[in-house]
Amino acid sequence: MNKRRRRSNPWLIAFLLIAIGFIIYLNVYVIPTIPPPFVPTPTVTRNPQSFAQEADAYLAEGRTNLAMESYAAAIKANPQEVSNYLSLAKLQIYGGEYEAARVNAENALLLDKTRPQAFTLLAWAKGYMGEFLEAEADIKTALALDPNNAFAHAIYADILAMRVVNNVGELDTLDLAIEESQRALSLDPNLLEARWARGYVLEITGNYEEAIQQLESAVEINDTIADVHLALGRNYLAIEEYDQAVFEFTKAYSLNPTDPEPNWYISRVYAQIGEFAKAVQYAEQAVNDDPSNPFMHGNLGSMYYRDLQYNRAIDSLELAVRGGVTGEGVVVEGIPLDYSMSVMEYYSRYGLALARVNRCSDAVQVAQAMLQTLPDDETAVYNAEVMIRICQEFQENPPIVEDEEGDVGITPTPTPTPNEEG
Repeated sequence: MNKRRRRSNPWLIAFLLIAIGFIIYLNVYVIPTIPPPFVPTPTVTRNPQSFAQEADAYLAEGRTNLAMESYAAAIKANPQEVSNYLSLAKLQIYGGEYEAARVNAENALLLDKTRPQAFTLLAWAKGYMGEFLEAEADIKTALALDPNNAFAHAIYADILAMRVVNNVGELDTLDLAIEESQRALSLDPNLLEARWARGYVLEITGNYEEAIQQLESAVEINDTIADVHLALGRNYLAIEEYDQAVFEFTKAYSLNPTDPEPNWYISRVYAQIGEFAKAVQYAEQAVNDDPSNPFMHGNLGSMYYRDLQYNRAIDSLELAVRGGVTGEGVVVEGIPLDYSMSVMEYYSRYGLALARVNRCSDAVQVAQAMLQTLPDDETAVYNAEVMIRICQEFQENPPIVEDEEGDVGITPTPTPTPNEEG
């Protein structure tokens, strides 16, 4: 009647012990290393300093755009590093991106208000944007922080020179610009900005040969800045070294192909030596580079006028003078008449072209506007009088022509005269 006990199975016990040990091993050592499902695998974080080092390497190779991208990446990786904002702001000023440079300089100052370079770069950007009073306030703050800062003295000279060029300086502005440019150069003759600023001051004072020497030195320090080559080209143009001028303008355009100024200047060079077809070609390219800029349209119209293409000249000059919309739908704001040389040229050639194709009602309106607005400028008055005289000659002696069937009519376009007014 007693139940017989079953003997335990040693192999089963051993198997169970091994299974339990395996489960414990998985829980302790394997499962913690397995990423949870549906969660992205983390990537290796790059050292923020490596972006700045990469940017420096690109700069050494002259690859400015890539350097700017690397500095922007460095800022994104470490937004607290002030030096990256400053390096990027300087490169943006070199490339004509003044608003972006201003933002980065201001960001640097939010992090550290003791950096004279930050105030200097902010002042430089504001100067290029025409905010001269604010720019001077910032540069004076930089110099208060570091009175012997060559970079700050150079930029101060540059801002003062801009004021002189834009006719918004005081009696002593030019003298102060000369003094500041000399001070910057004496503090650091190997500083790019010191050579550049000194060259600019020499240019606006008419010392073109000396300006060329300073700007050539600047190019030796850094030959990747479009505006330095542009300045060098202007000075070569001033001393009638036309081949060198075209070379420098072409170099400037290759470094910054979004800027219409190099092609604008090249068109002026070819017009000056009488190659008007080439002048038109480069003026057209300048318009393509900046189709909303009335000065580019005015220059193109002026080149058409020099090439005796009066009707085309009128179309372009009318956009510059009166404003309008291009064939591609780009809006152009007209330029008010004033005493600046370019504006007087555009109005003069617009009126003269209208007169030469016998659109005398419009031509006389332009002449009257010039006589009323620019009564003290001999050239403007002379050109206005020529417009009126041409129209009087048409009225008194309209040219007569016979067509193939013998019908008589008035010639719509007069024969171009050999003398070019305006």
